[in-house]
Amino acid sequence: MTSRKQSRRLTWLRIIPATIALGTLVVSTMTGPAPAAAVSGTVRANPVITWDLNAQTAIWDIAAQQPNEQVRSFAMVNGAVYDALNAIAGIPYQPYLTAPPSSGTESVDAAVATAAHDVLAALFPDQRERLRAQYDAALAMIRDGRSKQGGIRIGARAAAAMVTARQDDGAFGDQQWTHGTRPGQWRPTPPLFLSQGAWTGHMRPFLIPRASMFRTPEPPQLTSSAYTRDLNEVKELGSATSTARTQDQTEAAIWWHDRRSGSWEIKRQLATTQRLDALQTARFFAMTDLIVADSGVACFSQKDVWSYWRPVTAIQRADTDGNPRTAADPGWQSLLVTPPFPEYPSGHACGTGARMSLYRHVFGRDDITFSGSSADSGTTRQFTSFSQALDELIGARVWGGVHFRTADVEGAKIGEEVYRYAVRHYFRPLK
Repeated sequence: MTSRKQSRRLTWLRIIPATIALGTLVVSTMTGPAPAAAVSGTVRANPVITWDLNAQTAIWDIAAQQPNEQVRSFAMVNGAVYDALNAIAGIPYQPYLTAPPSSGTESVDAAVATAAHDVLAALFPDQRERLRAQYDAALAMIRDGRSKQGGIRIGARAAAAMVTARQDDGAFGDQQWTHGTRPGQWRPTPPLFLSQGAWTGHMRPFLIPRASMFRTPEPPQLTSSAYTRDLNEVKELGSATSTARTQDQTEAAIWWHDRRSGSWEIKRQLATTQRLDALQTARFFAMTDLIVADSGVACFSQKDVWSYWRPVTAIQRADTDGNPRTAADPGWQSLLVTPPFPEYPSGHACGTGARMSLYRHVFGRDDITFSGSSADSGTTRQFTSFSQALDELIGARVWGGVHFRTADVEGAKIGEEVYRYAVRHYFRPLK
């Protein structure tokens, strides 16, 4: 990356926060008795949660990866952690990549720390010294002996399998978005007019066979009633100066846009409130992160197909769309900074649709209460169900002025389709 590109990317990073067997996969397998090897010993902090927090520090707090980048990193970390613990537990579930040989007596804490550390060190070589110190401190808390060494061995093998599997997967490639000047065609948006992330739809998925497996219908025609409703809704509610948007809608828009995603906190919170042990947590985190990563790949593949313009472009240039029921506002600006890639379908809705569909399936119910906080909005939002959270996200992207409602609805469908495929083919119980 050139110094100029680095400078532009850092500017973008600063601006965003400133502005803003299938039936057996349900709750019984997540919260029921775990294999003895997974639950033996005294009660202690869940190491999977601890290292997910450590991963967040590396991925966001230091590396400042953006959402399409973050999901790959989390998937690699938690996929490796899952394979390590699944092996120690006697392979009760389908491995993702590998099941290193195990006697069942290996240290879970050592395996989690090693698997997570080794993947993070491979992803972020500039952080290796800091990560090594963190890892050494974690190992120092574990009694020396064969169990510890065995956990290190299994964690290292699981991490190596993941790092090897993701080599040359297309991440951070040089693909470019198609720019256009005709009505409906995407072009870079203010204030920075960047074009980024086109490689995402070309990256090799983790679970689904190919990026283009799930497809969205064509975006609404510019002269259709659906497009008219979409444009006029976001024009009224998504403007930086909107008087129709409520304070709660404003806070929701900023909360959901926060690149330090509240979804990470929610994932860990659910593991705690639903009393998942280390193996159950590892499986839950791996399912979540790999499925969400693939929903992003599928979504960006469709963005590439349609290359559809963003609301800020559509509203400023509505006099060119051939629709007499839309009116141009050349000075219109969105509440949030528009992401630097095409609009349709919504990537956030793809990921949230996958995530909330999976959570409802895993725990066997929709009405579980959870919450998450945002530094950008300075608020904590409470939810009483997974469907409520998804519904709010669909509205929030409109209230923020960065998406048309149709893109959110269709994005959520893509996420659900990816989830359905994944749970039919991966992570299934073997015992």
